[in-house]
Amino acid sequence: MTPPQSGDREDRTEVRSSDLSTSMCSYEVVVVMVPFPVQGHLNQLLQLACLISSSYDLPVYYVGSATLNRQARVRANALNSSDIAKIHFHDIPTPEFASPPPEFSASSKFPSHHRPLWDAYLLMREPIASVLHDISSKSRRVIVIHDYLMSSNVQDVSSFPNAESYVFNCISAFTLYSVSTLLSGMSVQFGETLLKKLPSLEGVMPDEVKDLIDSQHPYTDIRSGDIHNTSKVIEGEFLDLLAQVESKQQWAIGPIQPTKQNHISNRNNICLEWLNKQPPRSVLYISFGTATSFSDREIKELAMGLERSKQKFIWVLRDADRVDIFAGEARRIELPQGFEERVRGVGLVVRKWAPQPQILAHSSTGGFMSHCGWNSCIESITMGVPIAAWPMHSDQPRNSFLVTEMLKTGLIVREWEKREELVSASTIENIVSKLMASEEGDVIRKRAEELGEAVRRSTEKGGASRIELDAFISHITR
Repeated sequence: MTPPQSGDREDRTEVRSSDLSTSMCSYEVVVVMVPFPVQGHLNQLLQLACLISSSYDLPVYYVGSATLNRQARVRANALNSSDIAKIHFHDIPTPEFASPPPEFSASSKFPSHHRPLWDAYLLMREPIASVLHDISSKSRRVIVIHDYLMSSNVQDVSSFPNAESYVFNCISAFTLYSVSTLLSGMSVQFGETLLKKLPSLEGVMPDEVKDLIDSQHPYTDIRSGDIHNTSKVIEGEFLDLLAQVESKQQWAIGPIQPTKQNHISNRNNICLEWLNKQPPRSVLYISFGTATSFSDREIKELAMGLERSKQKFIWVLRDADRVDIFAGEARRIELPQGFEERVRGVGLVVRKWAPQPQILAHSSTGGFMSHCGWNSCIESITMGVPIAAWPMHSDQPRNSFLVTEMLKTGLIVREWEKREELVSASTIENIVSKLMASEEGDVIRKRAEELGEAVRRSTEKGGASRIELDAFISHITR
């Protein structure tokens, strides 16, 4: 399958669901992926599915609603089409749910408009159990790798004698450790100075979403272990601390995305074509993921700050995803009058899906202004690109702290405690200039490049992450 390019409609790709009764013969070990319906989570589990299928020749099923399976495939633009073709996408029925648009003027950046979809997904225990029953009857062993938030939906794993489950963590080990220990009343084992600076959990998500997360805890005891999309090179200290407080076995197998982007063609991609014409490390890439909407006033300040900085940039200007990305029209975000004409040749504004991993891997990219979702963080860290961190909700404040205070590979745009304040054009101008055109920025960039090189080496034969992944595969195929 050809990945969608910027400017393409996201709904051109036809997705066919696998038929268990006809496509599956008897296997020794079958892996079943059960993602939660958030783009960053869908993406990480699909990357892991392709990695296991292509590198270890194990059959892998990716189980979800038809719409979300389609979304995962259409947006898999960092993966080989041949790897995607090996994955068995199995569509399961989903209860009907409302599909409200994102609230771009809301005071909280949390994507609460997705709540109806999440509630519907939490009612999918029965169809998932049916899939597992079919697969377990044709296999020696079934390995279910699932998002933590799908724990209640896969609880029937315990009723199949040849099935076992593993939680795949889509957040950083630092965030997982620091949040879980604080919530359980345990003391956090790192320096007092850093602890005082640690962003609070206040305002990261609505109370009802916290309740949703808590509701999954009773079903986690049946899991056989935990998988982390991180590397000991990045978070060895916190992986060790997690191992001390968790009774289950842990594997740090990340980064799971391809660390080499050479197989991706530049054809018809305006972002990559534009980058090819720019000097090395000169371009700031700006993207706030698929779950962040900015108000018109915030867009104006960001635009003015970028223009005043006089630094080269690619700005992916998109509203937060609708619940169903294939239904309805996205909001047209207006820029200040004449902005695109004034920055022509210096900046590029992209309003469609952009190939982020390839942009970050490009030699002309020298910085990344990001919301600090873990998927974006691990991609940027792996490619050695420093981050201008602007957290919005959920795990992002802690991820940004990891990047800026602990790894020292980024700068903070706005402190979490000031999240309700408007970030001014002058603040943005100063941060962009510091990251892209100052001695301090050069030092941060050099540190990011060195860490990226070490992380990429960890995925090669004999590297820490490769050893962990080989150990996990040996464990599940024992």
